[in-house]
This record gives sequence, C-alpha cells and structure tokens, in this order.
Amino acid sequence: MEIKELKRENDLLTATLNGRMDAITAAEFTNQLESWLAESQKSFTIDCSQLDYISSAGLRAILIIAKKVRLLDGKLQLAALQESVQTVFEISGFDKIIPIFANLDDAAAQ
Repeated sequence: MEIKELKRENDLLTATLNGRMDAITAAEFTNQLESWLAESQKSFTIDCSQLDYISSAGLRAILIIAKKVRLLDGKLQLAALQESVQTVFEISGFDKIIPIFANLDDAAAQ
C-alpha cells in the first residue's frame, strides 16, 4: 500500500491510499497518520478510490486513528471507496462510526 499526501487546505489534509491495507500495511498507515498528528495536523480526508482491499487489521488501524483524531477535536473522513471496500465498511458497521463520502468534493464540502 502507498500513502500519498495530496493537499493541505486550511486545517484539512487530504491523502490517498493505493493498493491493499492488510496486517502488514496497516502499520504503515498508522505510522504515517501518527506522524501527521505529531505535526499538529488533526483533520483528514482519506481518498480510498485506489484502495483495492482492506482487512480487519486495516479496519482496526483506521479505528485507532479515528479515536486519536477525535481526542484532538479533529476529524477523519473517507471518500470514494471502491464497492468491495465499501461493503467491508458496511458489514463491519464502520460506516456508522466514520463518515464516508461518495467523492472528494462531497467530503470537502463538510
């Protein structure tokens, strides 16, 4: 999995995930987001349009970051999930915990 910063606008950082988030790459995600949190960044939109797969470890990593962001009064939102990834979020109930938007424009409007 690859994580790229796309842009920072006001207090919101938009990043994209590319590939698969599994037990190995979930740690990369957590480390990168914690690094941005350490830089005082506290609000994120994650573009998942290129995320092909997410495992339970990936879901756990997102939940961990979401909790840390909430403690800082920030926000974590996801955008443009592929159908298979969206299904995993719906089955797990994570779509009720983390805001999910159809595309980056909808997420930016929040």
